[in-house]
Amino acid sequence: MEHIVIIGNGISGVTAARHIRKHSSKKISIISSETDYFFSRTALMYVYMGHMTFELTQPYENDFWKKNSIELVNGFVKTIDTDTKTLHFETGNTLSYDKLIIATGSKSNKFGWPGQDLQGVFGMYHKQDLEALEQYAPNNTNCKRAVIVGGGLIGIELAEMLSSRNISVTFLVRENSFWDGVLPNGESQMINRHIKNHHIDLRLSCNLKEIKSDENGRAKSVIIEETGEEIVCNVVGLTAGVTPNIAFVKSSNIETNRGVLVNRFLETNIPDVYAIGDCAEQRLPIGNRRPVEAVWYTGRMMGEIVAQTICGNRIPYNPGHWFNSAKFFDIEYQTYGWVFAKPKENHAHFHWKHNDDTKCITIEYNTLTNEFIGINTFGMRMRHEVFNTWLNEKRDVDYVIDHLSEANFDPEFYTHFETEIKTTYKNQLQNI
Repeated sequence: MEHIVIIGNGISGVTAARHIRKHSSKKISIISSETDYFFSRTALMYVYMGHMTFELTQPYENDFWKKNSIELVNGFVKTIDTDTKTLHFETGNTLSYDKLIIATGSKSNKFGWPGQDLQGVFGMYHKQDLEALEQYAPNNTNCKRAVIVGGGLIGIELAEMLSSRNISVTFLVRENSFWDGVLPNGESQMINRHIKNHHIDLRLSCNLKEIKSDENGRAKSVIIEETGEEIVCNVVGLTAGVTPNIAFVKSSNIETNRGVLVNRFLETNIPDVYAIGDCAEQRLPIGNRRPVEAVWYTGRMMGEIVAQTICGNRIPYNPGHWFNSAKFFDIEYQTYGWVFAKPKENHAHFHWKHNDDTKCITIEYNTLTNEFIGINTFGMRMRHEVFNTWLNEKRDVDYVIDHLSEANFDPEFYTHFETEIKTTYKNQLQNI
């Protein structure tokens, strides 16, 4: 019986296993050194905030795996020998495979800061990070202040988590404005104000120089690069992005760059070896998408696609139009299509913001053809399938503005702003 081995039990690896099982009776093994069972990584923050227990982040009962003949292996793979199709574990044990799927996800970036490996310094990606947070920041008595380094989505989640336990937070962001490499200026500035309104000490254009240690090898303060200021703290959260978790692959014959290099079929340069999820890097980027995408839903899609290929239906990975969603404290964010921080050539932005400073939209469109390119929405829920259809149909920006209410799915009795948005749009056109 053909043996499929999957390294990594995140959304990509588990989806691959489930779909291979749906289509075949192949032997399946999933290896993980993080947890025994699959859990929803995006829900970790809600465990710390007391909204749910860790058990509730596990979508499947513990006996699901045995019932579906999926073997779970707790272990850390040290090297891969592709010539003999053998995995070598840290313990000295080995495991043979017929086909291998690498789905090892990401790890938090470290940039060689002095003190980055001290106690009380960690990212916010793995279950072990959650456990460290509970150990070092259980309350605002044990942890009077935390410093977060890096201003992406994980950084703002960690700020919200710590704030939920009334722990003071200083947030170091090296950019001039929060996430301004992704968000247009109006949106980025609005999020700056929203962060500060939640009593977060937001420091823009600030870099970490070093983390100082106390006599017990625990973080006691950070030094700011630009000013030399020392900020006393008990915890340092490293959230300056993530990078593919592939150190163990480097010694093998499998080609890597930032991630494990794959073609459109998620195949590596070695026959019978595939890579999916955060750790996979497309040799040829798909449209405007980045070669490495650390996004939950693309990981799930890759798992489904690679399962089809392994079960004899070889089809290419095609993620479709870009979309994503997140939450900045109380403000929900969605993006469909492409809205760049600065409009591309022959593109323009239409931006509307509500007076309460918690709701806005930005639409990017082509100034030559008026074609709708993408939309960012803050504080208003919009339907993915509607925008997906409009992008497929290459609708123009006027059509999107006129039909915006069709995309809205805010709950009943919520105030709707489409009329105000349409009026602002018409006024902007008249002033051009």
